[in-house]
Amino acid sequence: MKKTILSLIAGCIALTATAQTKITLNTDLAKTKINKHIYGHFAEHLGRCIYGGMYVGEGNTKIPNIAGVRNDVIQALKELKVPNLRWPGGCFADAYQWKDGIGPKEKRPKMVNVWWGGVTEDNSFGTHDFLDLCERIGAEPYLAGNVGSGSVKDLADWVSYVNQPTGSPMSDLRIQNGRQKPWNVKIWGVGNEAWGCGGNMTPEYYANIYRQYATFMKDITPESKLYKVASGASSDDFNWTETLMKNIPHNMMSALALHHYSVLSWRETKGPSVGFNEATYFKTMEEAWKMEDFVTKHSTIMDKYDPEKKVDLIVDEWGGWYETDAEGKGALYQQNTMRDAMIAGLTLNIFNNHADRVRGANLAQIVNVLQAVILTNEEKMLLTPTFHVMKMYNVHQDATLVPMSIESPTYEFNGKKLTAINSSASKDASGALNISLTNIDYRKSHEVTINLRGEDFSKVSGQILASANISDHNTFEQPNKVSIKDFSGAKLEKGVLKLTIPAYSVVVLNLKK
Repeated sequence: MKKTILSLIAGCIALTATAQTKITLNTDLAKTKINKHIYGHFAEHLGRCIYGGMYVGEGNTKIPNIAGVRNDVIQALKELKVPNLRWPGGCFADAYQWKDGIGPKEKRPKMVNVWWGGVTEDNSFGTHDFLDLCERIGAEPYLAGNVGSGSVKDLADWVSYVNQPTGSPMSDLRIQNGRQKPWNVKIWGVGNEAWGCGGNMTPEYYANIYRQYATFMKDITPESKLYKVASGASSDDFNWTETLMKNIPHNMMSALALHHYSVLSWRETKGPSVGFNEATYFKTMEEAWKMEDFVTKHSTIMDKYDPEKKVDLIVDEWGGWYETDAEGKGALYQQNTMRDAMIAGLTLNIFNNHADRVRGANLAQIVNVLQAVILTNEEKMLLTPTFHVMKMYNVHQDATLVPMSIESPTYEFNGKKLTAINSSASKDASGALNISLTNIDYRKSHEVTINLRGEDFSKVSGQILASANISDHNTFEQPNKVSIKDFSGAKLEKGVLKLTIPAYSVVVLNLKK
């Protein structure tokens, strides 16, 4: 008789479990809201993210769609409770001319995507297509404006086109193109990676440019009060954050962005998405854990200039980045394994625990690119391990962060050490307690003891994402090889919760009174 994956894991627990993880939760001290926008996503005109991924064209008779967008993708994104979706880039945003993507599709001018493969972009997926998609999935659109090669007027016109009800040249143009009501888009990026592909600017220069653009991006109605996101730092560029916080009036800036990828190297090989060794895995986890340090230090700088935390930190690009899978037939296509589930679980816990300053984030990217939650191939579609982690974690959206202290054993490799277990917890509107735990240890399961202080709970249930091999992933032939399972291994007695979490797994527990 074949053993299930979970029974094999359970059978190894007694042999591999070592030092205990000790967590204390103070449920009566919960007060900070975990903003649902931490669970945002990102769609760029890159590879097969838009064309052949989300969008297959209105005339497609093989793949069921609504206005050219795949029905199965729409359903999956609804299931994921995507709170916001960022578009059209990325680097592409600062080359994109939005007026080329409106009006009759047969009349739209083409362009060359100079950033991603030099492919011809026919602009058949444009503003109306994107904003209508956001409406269908219940997500707020996050439009990234062209500062690098555009003009102040271009961006001001875009704001007017999507938000002005009537009475302006841009609202008249929108109505002429078939949309009577404005979309009331609130979230706007004022450029992207201004330090790099967005213009190779100095922080001092970008601060002045930001002030100019933001001045002409007007609130049109109370329903469309703009939330302006300044192009922020890459990883550990703390000077960029300091310069912007010092030189941009805070009443002109709703949020400051931050980008960090779990990448082995920008100059040498990024390694394979499948079939990697433990050395590669450890390095990826090392890069993922840096998010804690970066968020902490950028937040500290922001606190210096904004002690009341009025300006949000938005990590609007994050995720794993490996070599392009040649079989994917598109730029930055990569498989998604249990390693990616570890990146997701670890990173989302970090964001949750910094919810006092981190109030938004965008995983890169949503379909067929980088750490995608969905992969497609013609008529076929699958959900990745990262999708499953984000679905498990969506219990934290708009819940209240529960403060915790944690003592974790380390994951050791070649003399280096990383914290093995990280966690976050929240209380939802019903009073239920949700605890998410990620064990990044490549070899060992770990015993976890959680002391619950402040409130009493009597029932516990859970879910787990685990698999027999760290490289396990879903394929179009085996789309459910890695999937969420019920977890009954947590025992609750007299305010103490005990469980053993397998190596490279994610567990989410739900406790009720």
